[in-house]
Order: sequence, then C-alpha cells, then structure tokens
Amino acid sequence: MDQSSGFEAVFLDPVGQAVQQRWTDAAMTVAFEDLAPVSAFPVIPGRRWGPGQWWSAATGRHVAAGSNAMRAQLMVLDRDPDVTGLAGRPVRLLWRDLRGQVRSWVPQLFARRADGTGLLADCPSHPEAGGDRAVKAAEAVSAACEEIGWAYRRLAPLDDVPAANLKWLAGYRHPRNAGRPGLMPAVVEAFARPRALIEGAEAVGDPIEVLPVIFHALWHGQLTADLEVALHERVLVGPGNWNGPGKAGGVG
Repeated sequence: MDQSSGFEAVFLDPVGQAVQQRWTDAAMTVAFEDLAPVSAFPVIPGRRWGPGQWWSAATGRHVAAGSNAMRAQLMVLDRDPDVTGLAGRPVRLLWRDLRGQVRSWVPQLFARRADGTGLLADCPSHPEAGGDRAVKAAEAVSAACEEIGWAYRRLAPLDDVPAANLKWLAGYRHPRNAGRPGLMPAVVEAFARPRALIEGAEAVGDPIEVLPVIFHALWHGQLTADLEVALHERVLVGPGNWNGPGKAGGVG
C-alpha cells in the first residue's frame, strides 16, 4: 500500500448525500456514530440471520447490524462503559495500492470512545473470513487509524457460553427492567458481598419481580458475574467492582 497517497473517506451526510473527504479531516470533524450506513449490508441467501437493527442501551439508538457475529460484538461494545457511540458501516475508506489502483473497504462497525477517539472494526464469523482481500484491507485500515490515534480490530468471535450469556442479559438491557423505585438499590445492596444469584433474589423479594432487575444490573455493570460459565441460579453474583469472577468479551 502506498501510504504517501493518503486515505479518503466516503460517508453519507445527514440528508443522505455521499461526501468524499480526506480521511484525516473527516475523522476529526465527522460524528460517524450519528451516520447511516454508507452502503447496505449484503443479504446472503441461505443464512439463518440477516441484516437487522440492534437497540443500544448505551446510546438509546438503533445500530445497523449485518450478521450474527456483528450483533455479538455490538453486545460487548454496548456494555463497555468507555463506549459513547456506535454505528454500522458509516464510512468507506479509499486508498491506492503499490500499483496505483484504487482500493476500498467498509469496516462493519464504528465505536466512539469517551476520550473522543474511534474504533473501526470488522466482525468475522471465523478467523479466515474474507480471505486475502480482508487481510490486505485490515493492514490498510489499521494504518489509516494509526495516523490519527484511532484503532482498528478484527474482533474474534465470542465463545458459545459468553455469547449465550450476553444474549440473555441483553434481553433485560432496556430501562423498563430497572424495576419500581427503590428496587435497584435493594438489589445492589443484596449483592454487596458475592452470593448465589437465587439467594440474593430471594433476600430482596419475589424472584419473579427481582430477577429481571438483577439481569438489568448485570448488563449495566452494577453487578458482576462470571460470564465464562453458563448463567444459572447458583452462579455467584457480586458488586460491580468485584474482581473475583472472570469477565466475558472486550476490545482494546
């Protein structure tokens, strides 16, 4: 890749018009987290899960998701307290290779960090997904991000158990699961010291009412459990700052 030729960014403005701009300028001025996808996610016949929308608890907005693997990574990022914005495919990067040919790539995911920096990421369903073209694109996009102090990642697929746990907790991410006034503080207090999930729930009240609040608190980090093991009624749950259990997923 000929980095001396620089990178260009293509994105859609708020009224849906395509804009092409120097990458370094666009990265500093454009709120990619607010933009629609620059191109649609492909629909691949035969796949059980196609493009859809993920409602982000962190932002209160929907994020375009193109695959089950991407949705899993959105779950991880949505729980990250350092992430303030998310978007699916908001920018296309252009550059010239050593032969002078124009190349392009649309990373699947953009995340805005609390410090203002960005993460561009792809979410392959397996390490070899995309073949040689994806490998070369990853090198180029990584270089583009390094120029401005951002990061690019090919996010490894989640293992089955953490993915299943996150999917379960995601079902309780909406604020409606925070419970009636006073219930969340009682739930957090019940797990001030680590104890079995069901024991803490019964100490607060009727588990039918309390369990959704516990799951909501686990999603938002007010409580902590080991998401590397399957959630069950005897799993240990502790306060949000508890370092005892393992933690599932994450990006640097």
